[in-house]
Amino acid sequence: MEKHYKIYSSSKQKIVTLDDIVNDMANADVLFFGEEHNDSTGHYLEYALFKKLFNKFPGDMALSMEMFETDAQLPLTEYLEQFIPEKSLITDARAWHNYKDYKPMIQYALLNHIPVIAANAPGRYAHLVSQDGLVALERLSEAAQSYLPPLPIDTLTGPYYEKFTDIMGGHAAMSGSKMFQAQNLWDATMGWSISKFYKAHREYKILQINGGFHSEEKLGAVEQLKKYASKAKILNIAAYSDDSFDNPDWSKFTKMGDYIILTDPKLPKTF
Repeated sequence: MEKHYKIYSSSKQKIVTLDDIVNDMANADVLFFGEEHNDSTGHYLEYALFKKLFNKFPGDMALSMEMFETDAQLPLTEYLEQFIPEKSLITDARAWHNYKDYKPMIQYALLNHIPVIAANAPGRYAHLVSQDGLVALERLSEAAQSYLPPLPIDTLTGPYYEKFTDIMGGHAAMSGSKMFQAQNLWDATMGWSISKFYKAHREYKILQINGGFHSEEKLGAVEQLKKYASKAKILNIAAYSDDSFDNPDWSKFTKMGDYIILTDPKLPKTF
């Protein structure tokens, strides 16, 4: 497998190993792994990194995931405590369609009693925001709001807004920025979810798994985490399936993460 990926330190612009990242976590609290959701090599490396982190920091390790929403925390925890079967986890926690890509990490967490944080905003509230804006959240019940960060939620302006606008096809395609507000709800909820665990377990190392855009350049969810937990020390990985994995264009990748993982795009995708 090693011939199908390269791990680079952005600051050193040289090849490093997963062990180097793990050792770097001795001086950090949260490690964001920004993935491409269908990259089989990326998923392999997430799992390998998770195991190495636990071996380095046994008993002081947590996993946080975009792939589970905050209102799914109870069934997720019940599965990890072996109260409910996997089929109930998949249905009741609304596991992603590619749950098989994350199953090895969930199983490892179960076997080793590692807490897993259901970090993302419930999809129904993201849909509400995409239709009516963040102000619509103020109409929700107290019970509903308990799954979300304290209101009002900050909409990150500046570089993140411009980056999102470029991805969406320019300012004309933004339709009143409600799509960007929904993006901020996802980011803020992930940042808030991590911050709650961080503040309650300051000795823990937290591995956060999310789509790359949420944490590239330490924007998005990373920025939101810093708002909720300003003292948290954060590292980020940006992983891409890219033809240049043997000889990267540093003008393209350097600013994306503390570590850049490039994988062989010729390998099969998971979906």
